[in-house]
Amino acid sequence: MSANILEITALTKHFGGLTAVSALDLHIAKGEIMALIGPNGAGKSTVFNLVAGVYPPSDGVIRFKGEVINGRKPWNLCKLGLARTFQIVKPFASKTVLYNVMVGAFLHTNSTVKARERAEEVMAVLGLDGLRDRLAGSLTIADRKRLEIGKALATGPELLLLDEVMAGLRPTEVDDMITVIKGLRDRGVTVFVIEHIMRAVMALSDRVAVIHFGQKIAEGTPEAVTKDENVIKAYLGGDYDAA
Repeated sequence: MSANILEITALTKHFGGLTAVSALDLHIAKGEIMALIGPNGAGKSTVFNLVAGVYPPSDGVIRFKGEVINGRKPWNLCKLGLARTFQIVKPFASKTVLYNVMVGAFLHTNSTVKARERAEEVMAVLGLDGLRDRLAGSLTIADRKRLEIGKALATGPELLLLDEVMAGLRPTEVDDMITVIKGLRDRGVTVFVIEHIMRAVMALSDRVAVIHFGQKIAEGTPEAVTKDENVIKAYLGGDYDAA
């Protein structure tokens, strides 16, 4: 069996006359943290939506754990072990943190007791256990971001797609989130992340892919990608300092 948990081959998505993603090749190894970066409108969220089953590809192949998943529905992919977060967090605001996380846990059980146990494990991992009885709508943005991860993590994913989970966070909160995400990988979860905060990308990622106008323009280690002239011109800007 391939060591890659996700393999994307010639992935293309058209929306009418617009090509949002064009012939994208990408792979993610089991246990890896892979970042997808690029300018606003580059097609990053479209890639996530294709992988997560929100849109069917116009062309190309997506394989998860060796199985072609083109056109599979998000809930079916979630049962296979592929979960995602959303850039705009939308918890059940009038419900507790515990309730929100238990919703994800019910994917694999009908038992309230087992769902609660799973939710409590997840909250402990994410540092949310002290907030279990707080209403989700009363949380800070940093805790809402953790809760968004918690809802996905409760489903027991092997591959977790994180869509800008650090947007809007203060520098100390970004550092805390970096630690959280590394901890997920240490627990056996492969992570595919979209992120604009380059300090976080550099600290987190084993590899980085850069897309621009739906096409991959670079791929490699964070250090190599940030020195790539095409990446500097298209995204980072001439005054970017990788240090």
